[in-house]
Amino acid sequence: MNLQEVMDYLESKGSEQTRKIFSKHGAPQNMFGVKVGDMKPIEKQERNNHSLAIELYATGNGDAQYLAGLIASPGEFSKEDLVKWAKDATWYMVSEYAVAWNVAEHPNCVEIATEWIRSDDPQLQVVGWAGYSGFLLTKKSEGHDVEAVKTLLAKAEKEIHDAENRVRYTMNGFIIAAGGAYPELTEECKAMGDRIGEVKVDLGQTACKVPSIRPYIENMENRNRIGKKKAKAKC
Repeated sequence: MNLQEVMDYLESKGSEQTRKIFSKHGAPQNMFGVKVGDMKPIEKQERNNHSLAIELYATGNGDAQYLAGLIASPGEFSKEDLVKWAKDATWYMVSEYAVAWNVAEHPNCVEIATEWIRSDDPQLQVVGWAGYSGFLLTKKSEGHDVEAVKTLLAKAEKEIHDAENRVRYTMNGFIIAAGGAYPELTEECKAMGDRIGEVKVDLGQTACKVPSIRPYIENMENRNRIGKKKAKAKC
Protein backbone atom coordinates (compact mmCIF):
# COMPACT_ATOMS: atom_id res chain seq x y z
CA MET A 1 0.00 0.00 0.00
CA ASN A 2 1.11 3.56 -0.57
CA LEU A 3 0.76 6.50 1.79
CA GLN A 4 -2.55 7.75 0.41
CA GLU A 5 -4.11 4.29 0.53
CA VAL A 6 -3.13 3.86 4.17
CA MET A 7 -4.36 7.33 5.11
CA ASP A 8 -7.68 6.65 3.36
CA TYR A 9 -7.97 3.37 5.26
CA LEU A 10 -7.26 5.06 8.59
CA GLU A 11 -9.80 7.77 7.88
CA SER A 12 -12.42 5.14 7.06
CA LYS A 13 -11.81 3.41 10.41
CA GLY A 14 -11.87 6.57 12.51
CA SER A 15 -14.81 7.51 14.71
CA GLU A 16 -15.84 10.60 16.60
CA GLN A 17 -16.36 8.57 19.76
CA THR A 18 -12.79 7.26 19.70
CA ARG A 19 -11.51 10.77 18.92
CA LYS A 20 -13.27 12.06 22.02
CA ILE A 21 -11.78 9.32 24.19
CA PHE A 22 -8.28 9.90 22.85
CA SER A 23 -8.58 13.66 23.19
CA LYS A 24 -9.25 13.27 26.91
CA HIS A 25 -5.87 11.54 27.09
CA GLY A 26 -4.15 14.44 25.35
CA ALA A 27 -4.35 13.32 21.71
CA PRO A 28 -4.04 16.04 19.04
CA GLN A 29 -6.82 17.32 16.83
CA ASN A 30 -4.95 15.93 13.84
CA MET A 31 -6.15 12.35 14.10
CA PHE A 32 -9.05 10.21 12.89
CA GLY A 33 -9.67 8.25 16.09
CA VAL A 34 -8.71 4.73 14.99
CA LYS A 35 -8.76 1.81 17.41
CA VAL A 36 -5.48 -0.10 17.59
CA GLY A 37 -7.24 -3.31 16.59
CA ASP A 38 -8.25 -1.71 13.30
CA MET A 39 -4.59 -1.00 12.55
CA LYS A 40 -3.56 -4.63 12.86
CA PRO A 41 -4.42 -5.66 9.27
CA ILE A 42 -2.14 -2.91 7.96
CA GLU A 43 0.56 -3.85 10.46
CA LYS A 44 0.43 -7.46 9.30
CA GLN A 45 0.56 -6.51 5.63
CA GLU A 46 3.17 -3.77 5.84
CA ARG A 47 5.39 -4.89 8.75
CA ASN A 48 8.97 -3.64 8.32
CA ASN A 49 7.96 -1.34 5.44
CA HIS A 50 10.28 1.30 6.80
CA SER A 51 9.92 3.82 3.98
CA LEU A 52 6.13 3.80 4.41
CA ALA A 53 6.56 4.19 8.18
CA ILE A 54 8.69 7.31 7.64
CA GLU A 55 6.06 8.80 5.33
CA LEU A 56 3.23 8.04 7.75
CA TYR A 57 5.05 9.56 10.69
CA ALA A 58 5.82 12.74 8.78
CA THR A 59 2.09 13.44 8.30
CA GLY A 60 1.82 14.48 11.95
CA ASN A 61 -1.47 12.58 12.17
CA GLY A 62 -1.71 10.84 15.55
CA ASP A 63 -3.11 7.59 14.15
CA ALA A 64 -0.59 7.50 11.32
CA GLN A 65 2.29 8.06 13.73
CA TYR A 66 1.18 5.18 15.95
CA LEU A 67 0.83 2.87 12.95
CA ALA A 68 4.24 4.02 11.72
CA GLY A 69 5.76 2.79 14.96
CA LEU A 70 4.14 -0.60 14.48
CA ILE A 71 5.42 -1.17 10.94
CA ALA A 72 8.85 0.49 11.16
CA SER A 73 12.01 -1.60 11.09
CA PRO A 74 13.97 -0.67 14.25
CA GLY A 75 17.36 -1.52 12.82
CA GLU A 76 16.93 0.90 9.92
CA PHE A 77 16.72 3.97 12.14
CA SER A 78 19.74 6.21 12.48
CA LYS A 79 20.12 7.90 15.84
CA GLU A 80 19.16 11.18 14.16
CA ASP A 81 15.97 9.59 12.81
CA LEU A 82 14.97 8.48 16.29
CA VAL A 83 15.66 11.93 17.73
CA LYS A 84 13.37 13.44 15.11
CA TRP A 85 10.62 10.92 15.87
CA ALA A 86 10.93 11.57 19.60
CA LYS A 87 10.70 15.33 19.13
CA ASP A 88 7.87 15.16 16.58
CA ALA A 89 5.63 12.80 18.57
CA THR A 90 2.15 14.34 18.84
CA TRP A 91 1.15 12.71 22.14
CA TYR A 92 2.22 10.17 24.72
CA MET A 93 0.78 7.12 22.94
CA VAL A 94 3.21 7.90 20.15
CA SER A 95 6.25 8.85 22.23
CA GLU A 96 5.92 6.22 24.97
CA TYR A 97 4.85 3.37 22.72
CA ALA A 98 5.31 3.82 18.96
CA VAL A 99 8.68 5.56 19.24
CA ALA A 100 9.85 3.81 22.42
CA TRP A 101 9.19 0.36 20.93
CA ASN A 102 11.62 1.11 18.12
CA VAL A 103 14.21 2.41 20.56
CA ALA A 104 13.77 -0.76 22.65
CA GLU A 105 14.40 -2.99 19.63
CA HIS A 106 17.18 -0.87 18.14
CA PRO A 107 20.68 -2.44 18.14
CA ASN A 108 22.00 0.56 20.10
CA CYS A 109 19.06 0.84 22.48
CA VAL A 110 21.00 1.04 25.75
CA GLU A 111 23.41 3.69 24.47
CA ILE A 112 20.65 5.84 22.99
CA ALA A 113 18.18 5.45 25.86
CA THR A 114 20.81 6.19 28.50
CA GLU A 115 21.94 9.32 26.69
CA TRP A 116 18.36 10.55 26.38
CA ILE A 117 17.55 9.78 30.01
CA ARG A 118 20.49 11.99 31.01
CA SER A 119 19.56 14.79 28.60
CA ASP A 120 17.82 18.05 29.53
CA ASP A 121 15.02 17.48 27.02
CA PRO A 122 11.82 16.00 28.54
CA GLN A 123 10.73 14.72 25.12
CA LEU A 124 13.89 12.65 24.87
CA GLN A 125 13.77 11.64 28.54
CA VAL A 126 10.26 10.22 28.15
CA VAL A 127 11.24 8.04 25.19
CA GLY A 128 14.53 7.10 26.85
CA TRP A 129 12.90 5.76 30.01
CA ALA A 130 10.09 4.05 28.11
CA GLY A 131 12.45 2.58 25.53
CA TYR A 132 14.82 1.22 28.16
CA SER A 133 11.84 -0.28 30.00
CA GLY A 134 10.77 -2.07 26.83
CA PHE A 135 14.30 -3.37 26.37
CA LEU A 136 14.43 -4.75 29.92
CA LEU A 137 11.31 -6.80 29.34
CA THR A 138 12.56 -8.44 26.12
CA LYS A 139 14.92 -11.32 25.49
CA LYS A 140 17.46 -8.80 24.14
CA SER A 141 18.23 -7.79 27.72
CA GLU A 142 19.32 -11.26 28.84
CA GLY A 143 22.86 -10.94 30.13
CA HIS A 144 22.61 -7.15 30.29
CA ASP A 145 24.66 -5.29 32.89
CA VAL A 146 22.39 -5.09 35.94
CA GLU A 147 24.68 -2.48 37.51
CA ALA A 148 23.72 -0.08 34.73
CA VAL A 149 20.07 -0.62 35.62
CA LYS A 150 20.80 -0.01 39.32
CA THR A 151 22.42 3.31 38.46
CA LEU A 152 19.33 4.45 36.61
CA LEU A 153 17.05 3.18 39.37
CA ALA A 154 18.91 5.41 41.82
CA LYS A 155 18.49 8.34 39.45
CA ALA A 156 14.76 7.65 39.10
CA GLU A 157 14.24 7.45 42.85
CA LYS A 158 16.12 10.68 43.46
CA GLU A 159 14.49 12.74 40.70
CA ILE A 160 11.02 11.29 40.10
CA HIS A 161 8.97 13.78 42.10
CA ASP A 162 10.67 16.81 40.51
CA ALA A 163 10.65 15.54 36.92
CA GLU A 164 8.33 16.71 34.15
CA ASN A 165 4.83 15.22 34.07
CA ARG A 166 5.19 12.32 31.60
CA VAL A 167 8.81 11.80 32.61
CA ARG A 168 7.50 10.94 36.09
CA TYR A 169 5.17 8.38 34.55
CA THR A 170 7.91 6.69 32.53
CA MET A 171 10.35 6.71 35.46
CA ASN A 172 7.69 4.93 37.48
CA GLY A 173 7.31 2.42 34.67
CA PHE A 174 11.06 1.86 34.52
CA ILE A 175 11.19 0.88 38.19
CA ILE A 176 8.35 -1.57 37.65
CA ALA A 177 10.01 -2.98 34.52
CA ALA A 178 13.34 -3.47 36.31
CA GLY A 179 11.67 -5.20 39.24
CA GLY A 180 9.77 -7.46 36.89
CA ALA A 181 12.62 -8.19 34.51
CA TYR A 182 15.33 -9.11 37.03
CA PRO A 183 14.56 -11.33 40.05
CA GLU A 184 17.67 -9.96 41.79
CA LEU A 185 16.15 -6.47 41.67
CA THR A 186 12.57 -7.35 42.58
CA GLU A 187 12.75 -6.73 46.34
CA GLU A 188 14.78 -3.54 45.95
CA CYS A 189 12.32 -2.13 43.42
CA LYS A 190 9.41 -2.89 45.74
CA ALA A 191 11.23 -1.17 48.61
CA MET A 192 11.99 1.74 46.31
CA GLY A 193 8.29 2.02 45.57
CA ASP A 194 7.63 2.27 49.32
CA ARG A 195 10.20 5.04 49.69
CA ILE A 196 8.91 6.96 46.68
CA GLY A 197 5.26 6.74 47.66
CA GLU A 198 2.55 8.14 45.40
CA VAL A 199 3.71 9.43 42.04
CA LYS A 200 1.44 12.25 40.91
CA VAL A 201 0.95 12.64 37.17
CA ASP A 202 -1.62 14.73 35.30
CA LEU A 203 -3.40 12.09 33.22
CA GLY A 204 -5.86 14.45 31.59
CA GLN A 205 -9.64 14.16 31.80
CA THR A 206 -9.52 10.44 32.53
CA ALA A 207 -10.01 8.02 35.38
CA CYS A 208 -6.60 6.47 34.76
CA LYS A 209 -4.17 6.13 37.64
CA VAL A 210 -0.39 5.88 37.91
CA PRO A 211 0.50 2.24 38.69
CA SER A 212 1.72 1.80 42.28
CA ILE A 213 5.14 0.18 42.17
CA ARG A 214 4.96 -2.43 44.94
CA PRO A 215 1.42 -3.68 44.17
CA TYR A 216 2.19 -3.86 40.46
CA ILE A 217 5.36 -5.91 40.96
CA GLU A 218 3.63 -8.14 43.49
CA ASN A 219 0.90 -8.77 40.94
CA MET A 220 3.62 -9.88 38.52
CA GLU A 221 4.96 -12.20 41.21
CA ASN A 222 1.51 -13.68 41.77
CA ARG A 223 1.22 -14.35 38.05
CA ASN A 224 4.69 -15.91 37.96
CA ARG A 225 5.89 -13.24 35.52
CA ILE A 226 9.11 -12.16 37.27
CA GLY A 227 12.05 -12.68 34.95
CA LYS A 228 9.86 -13.71 32.04
CA LYS A 229 10.93 -12.03 28.80
CA LYS A 230 8.98 -11.17 25.66
CA ALA A 231 10.30 -11.79 22.19
CA LYS A 232 9.88 -8.13 21.25
CA ALA A 233 8.74 -4.82 22.67
CA LYS A 234 6.12 -4.07 20.04
CA CYS A 235 2.63 -5.37 20.70
